[in-house]
Amino acid sequence: MLSNYPACFFKEENGYSVVFPDLNYLATSGESLDKALAMAVDCLAGYLYWLDKDKETPPPRSDIKDISPEKIARELEINYSECFVNIVTVDVDEYAKLHFEKTVRKNLTIPAWLNDAAVTRGINFSRVLKDALIKQLNL
Repeated sequence: MLSNYPACFFKEENGYSVVFPDLNYLATSGESLDKALAMAVDCLAGYLYWLDKDKETPPPRSDIKDISPEKIARELEINYSECFVNIVTVDVDEYAKLHFEKTVRKNLTIPAWLNDAAVTRGINFSRVLKDALIKQLNL
């Protein structure tokens, strides 16, 4: 199912900043308009995906004509050369399948005695590796 929210695009010195006023001023950016739009889709998908995972209801969308990018720029103290509002649309479920829930296969080498001990105890190797990587990377 498609989800959409209005976003303010601000042309700045090094690209574009994008702000979603309805989503607590959630923001992203890109070096070009195309990259900013792609980042906006990713940002919106991630935000809505995690709301769903946390069993939270997404906030209501504003009507595009009720959003003033100039007012938002003043509130956030954004310096820009031009601005506009655009609707950003994403199919969160499909996006998540490709970007958030995709798994990759990894081969690893461990001593045979360690493998045997883990198999005997019913250890899930993927879970242990994932948990260890998350801890190691402070994620």
